[in-house]
Amino acid sequence: MKGNRKTNAVRELERLGISVELLEYEVDEEDLSAVAAASKVSLPIERIFKTLVARGDDPKRDIVMACIPGASELDLKKLAALSGNKRMEMVHLKELLPLTGYVRGGCSPVGAKKGYPVYLDESAVGHETVAISAGQRGLQMILSPEDLIRATDATVGRITR
Repeated sequence: MKGNRKTNAVRELERLGISVELLEYEVDEEDLSAVAAASKVSLPIERIFKTLVARGDDPKRDIVMACIPGASELDLKKLAALSGNKRMEMVHLKELLPLTGYVRGGCSPVGAKKGYPVYLDESAVGHETVAISAGQRGLQMILSPEDLIRATDATVGRITR
């Protein structure tokens, strides 16, 4: 593993025997976008996946995490269908930290407070590696889509517009 930053996400991947590369970059509090992260770590935006948190109407699957390419938009109807909900809405920003243990710009599908269902956009499997937040702003981890799926028990499907 390159880098020396250990977050809950990195520790969880280590526990699972999954090797990752860490990429650090300077954070601009005014622009926490995946597009900004991609340019700072010199990766194509298609390989930077952002993690969004949504709430469904089914109490058994109410909170879910969706990982989508950085320049894409989440399709809540597709996410609802894939997750077994009738409808979905994004959680309020003020709920993100209490629900996941992560802040905006540093939310990871790995190592969250609770094991929420993870839905990964199918475009990820077309890449050798993808980057996701390592659980804090300014730190991305690079891993194979297969390792991400294994680590999060992700369901793969089309969830973008």
